[in-house]
Amino acid sequence: MQKSGTKPLPSLSVRIDLDDRERIGPGKIQLLEKIDEFGSISAAGRAMDMSYKRAWDLVDEINRICRRNAVERQTGGKNGGGAALTPFGTSLVARYRKIERDAMSAVRRELQALRAEIGKPKKRAGK
Repeated sequence: MQKSGTKPLPSLSVRIDLDDRERIGPGKIQLLEKIDEFGSISAAGRAMDMSYKRAWDLVDEINRICRRNAVERQTGGKNGGGAALTPFGTSLVARYRKIERDAMSAVRRELQALRAEIGKPKKRAGK
């Protein structure tokens, strides 16, 4: 819990590099979470202010780099189908969020020290 009037800690962003070109980071994980929330790639894209093509390209990239589907499109129904996370996709999101929490926990003291250092007035030369 943060005290009123105190600045928040600097944030930590986790990106997992699977190799030199393939990575999973906060944007892809958020997209998966939005797909899970809305049941639709296009609705998830809209919620993140991106085009359907961009959202679909990211889903395709996630499925490709993980070598298994994190998202499956669903066809049919009165609204023309949608999309859902696979059990692997649900696990991927949960694992990423756990890594993120564990990393934040591990560096909390250093982030507090950084915040304190950033907040100190600059010393003048010669004084």
